[in-house]
Amino acid sequence: MLARPRRLRKTPLVREMVAETRLTKDMFVYPYFVVPGKNVVHAIDAMPGVNHFSTDTLLKDIEKGLKTGLNKIMLFGVGDEKSDDAHSAYNDASLVPVTVRELKKQFGDDLYIVTDVCVCSYTTHGHCGILHDDYVQNDATVELIAKMALTHAQAGADMLAPSDMMDGRILAIRNTLEANGFTNTAIMSHATKFASSYYGPFREAADCAPNKGDRKAYQMDFRNSREALREALLDEQEGADVLMVKPGLAYLDIIRDLKQHTSLPVACYNVSGEYSMIKAAAQKGWIDEQKVVMETMYAFARAGASIITTYHIKDILENKWL
Repeated sequence: MLARPRRLRKTPLVREMVAETRLTKDMFVYPYFVVPGKNVVHAIDAMPGVNHFSTDTLLKDIEKGLKTGLNKIMLFGVGDEKSDDAHSAYNDASLVPVTVRELKKQFGDDLYIVTDVCVCSYTTHGHCGILHDDYVQNDATVELIAKMALTHAQAGADMLAPSDMMDGRILAIRNTLEANGFTNTAIMSHATKFASSYYGPFREAADCAPNKGDRKAYQMDFRNSREALREALLDEQEGADVLMVKPGLAYLDIIRDLKQHTSLPVACYNVSGEYSMIKAAAQKGWIDEQKVVMETMYAFARAGASIITTYHIKDILENKWL
């Protein structure tokens, strides 16, 4: 035989030399959940190893994380006032803008802050927008989302991550930012966010489960890949800087398709259900957690993701799995 591919798999040194996919700590974003109060560190039962933090304890945890290289976060607010019109979502005194200001005051540009822009945690019904006749109203919600995004930008957020899946919200956010002088605030669009059952543990963490119906009328149908590409490219045209696929593991084909059709960075969100399944199996001793986690991370990168939002990053960095 002339062709023997095993020659390049013979030893660890040659395998490292010819590896096609690389991971670095700079690719990772860690999601944090901030809640009201002081001295709060509350374990989230459905997500082992993930906690709710009050602003003061969050600052301490991030200071610890920076020492291991964890310097990019995605911030979710939990526990602000809920209402039908979600007015607390764009209140300058709500948890996220208050926390962003404190983080920027303490860490400056040493910490890159992405904020989730969605109103599901701020509505009494748990849906991602203004509800009328049991249907989420697109244009009214877009107006609300743009206000929320501006509030986060004014607080100092580096990047905004709208996850509502309303039509036209990227253009509305971009126009609002431009009109108010925030030309350098980036947008990471949840461009293809599927109506997925993998979000279950997150809805406990963020207190955002719909109390009626589901989100299939605005989040994407998981049977559709061409529609996913259309959604993402529309967001690119509207001014997004990064395009995200969510969830990640069950949608590697979407990541690959998008990577082949855009020049923007492609991100993925390794969501709560994906995380918790690995944690649960590892606790049972059914899998080797380190090996499964790292195989999963390489799968995301191999498919084309250059940014990975994951709850595993603390374990990866603290245990030096990279």
